Amino acid sequence: MNFKQKSAVSIIAIINVAAFILQSIIPGFTTQFMLISSDVITRPWILITHMFMHGGIGHILFNMYALVLFGGLLERKIGSKRFLFLYFTAGIVAAAISSFFYNAALGASGAIMGVLATLIVLMPNLRVIFLFAIPMPFWMAGIVWALMDIGGIFFPSGTGNIAHLVGMTVGLICGFYILRRHKKFNKSFTKKKHMTNEDIEEYLSKGRL
Repeated sequence: MNFKQKSAVSIIAIINVAAFILQSIIPGFTTQFMLISSDVITRPWILITHMFMHGGIGHILFNMYALVLFGGLLERKIGSKRFLFLYFTAGIVAAAISSFFYNAALGASGAIMGVLATLIVLMPNLRVIFLFAIPMPFWMAGIVWALMDIGGIFFPSGTGNIAHLVGMTVGLICGFYILRRHKKFNKSFTKKKHMTNEDIEEYLSKGRL
């Protein structure tokens, strides 16, 4: 498989792992690319680069597990271009807003929460094992995640709860937008009694979620 054939999720995961290795062997690498609130105006690219930095092996393993498992599923449903737009929009917006609340931050959690929220809208009844122990519908897990992050705002533990909530909000907005467009697109085709070859090609290219 060549680079062009790899999914967006695979490429993002590879970059994250490579960045984590560089964090481990190059002194100062993390500080250079993590989100530092006071530097956002002078170094705006850290709104993106912080998404590839992680605070430890547990941090990156959990994020990459969620990215590959749920991100891969979402990418197959909505396509790579829309997935990348959602991923980076959720991550950047989460970082920009959380910079008003935290002095520094790092990690892909804001972007990944956006992915999870979008998938919850599109596949609410998907069964998941919450915290690797409790089976429940995806929509219910989303509510529990949100409540945990809301609680984390009042009882800080070092987790970027505000970034998580912002990422989820972006994901929900994108999810409902995609769902609405999909229903509108399908409705326009169900009204047609006869479909031309051009109609069929358009449906195959745009008709999926």
